[in-house]
Amino acid sequence: MTALLSIGELAARTGLPVRTIRFYSDAGVVPEAERSEAGYRLYGPDALARLGLVRALRDLGVDLATIRRVLEREVSVSDVAAAHAAALDAQIRVLRVQKAVLEAVARRGADPKEMQRMHRLAQLSDDERKRIVGEFLEEAFAGLELEPGFVERMRSAMPELPDDPTPEQVDAWIELGELVQDPAFKASIRRMSEQHAAARAAGESMQPDPGWQAAAALVAEKAGAARAAGIDPRSAEAEPIVDELVAAFGDDVDRAELADRLATGTDARAERYWQLLAIINGWPPVPTTVPAWEWLIAALRR
Repeated sequence: MTALLSIGELAARTGLPVRTIRFYSDAGVVPEAERSEAGYRLYGPDALARLGLVRALRDLGVDLATIRRVLEREVSVSDVAAAHAAALDAQIRVLRVQKAVLEAVARRGADPKEMQRMHRLAQLSDDERKRIVGEFLEEAFAGLELEPGFVERMRSAMPELPDDPTPEQVDAWIELGELVQDPAFKASIRRMSEQHAAARAAGESMQPDPGWQAAAALVAEKAGAARAAGIDPRSAEAEPIVDELVAAFGDDVDRAELADRLATGTDARAERYWQLLAIINGWPPVPTTVPAWEWLIAALRR
């Protein structure tokens, strides 16, 4: 007959405190085999193996009710491990979001009200994020006859925050969520949309224009370099650069009209909108070109 073990002997062999073994015993996961004549608990040899499994599963965060089902062979260890790993993944995602919010709060020096707003944005579901951006676009386009392809491209560019986002992606979403709810930004995008609708009504083609794209690339290169070099857009030194850039937009261009048109479509926040979407969705980075356009606008208005 196999010798039974006292609770003290189990504690000595497993390194677990007596009170912990007693708790597991009362919970039914390590039942006693019998009692001694003096009323002390006695355990069979399987208690060592059961305690080892209980300890391992508890260290991994598995609750006692689930452990009891494993010991009673109602569920397998592999099934429990898979389910628990999935639950931990969800917890890790939540913790990463919380960490990103706290880092953003610390970086911005946010007050309690702003912190609560940032936290709410970070906790939104995928559908809720898309709804916020969709409402922003609805307000920008409402009642305007815009080129359908342009509208479709805008509506298809929705934030797709991955299930396991980086802190940078969470931070980008918080910033984007705040941006599309900013009245000043919404008014700016509305003006751009109205300009687009007016140009379309006047018969202008709204399809991507290779000539315009080439001119835009030249502005980014030449005006960007001039700005980086510290050349005053109103100086004589800027004149040959401006002449070259104006020529890229066509013959007999009215500089004041060009400046006004460019100014309506030049908003650093609009560029930031696309940069944030790129970060969230894992797209290639969107370069910063607005400072170059602002330099050209200032030069055209001198």
